[in-house]
Amino acid sequence: MFLRLVALAFPPNQFGRALWTTFIALAILATVWILQSVGYRPCELCLTERIAFYVGAPLAALTALAAYRGAAVPARLGFVVLALCFFANVALSGYHAGVEYHFWEGPTACTGAMTKPIDVADMLKQIQTAQAPRCDDPAMRIFGVSLAGWDFVVSAALGLYAALAATLKR
Repeated sequence: MFLRLVALAFPPNQFGRALWTTFIALAILATVWILQSVGYRPCELCLTERIAFYVGAPLAALTALAAYRGAAVPARLGFVVLALCFFANVALSGYHAGVEYHFWEGPTACTGAMTKPIDVADMLKQIQTAQAPRCDDPAMRIFGVSLAGWDFVVSAALGLYAALAATLKR
């Protein structure tokens, strides 16, 4: 059973590796969209972290197409760009996780103390200028790890996977 899972995760060719990367990136996007549809409100950093998957999914599909057509150099280049894209997201999600654990300050647009309105006019003004959820307060934890932490893990795994795929000849 374990060997079958390993064989699924590490296909013997670049085409299969690129399809696997496409599938994982699309699965991550579907997951965050489902969470958002059931009421999870992403913060500014969460939305920015999605960019790697918005770029990664179609790029991985194009890499699969290049590999399918036998274009080894464009396929390798696609994996290199995928690795860079996901490693950049590792830095961003690591920053976000650090903000959530209060290791450092986050962007002023989505962190800091909430102030209470003094009168009704101030309350109406705050409602009209409502902002996204705070970046330093994780809305959800899974097995004790915030979604930014899981993004760090998944992006690191995809970055390493793409980097490894770029070095393999088949």
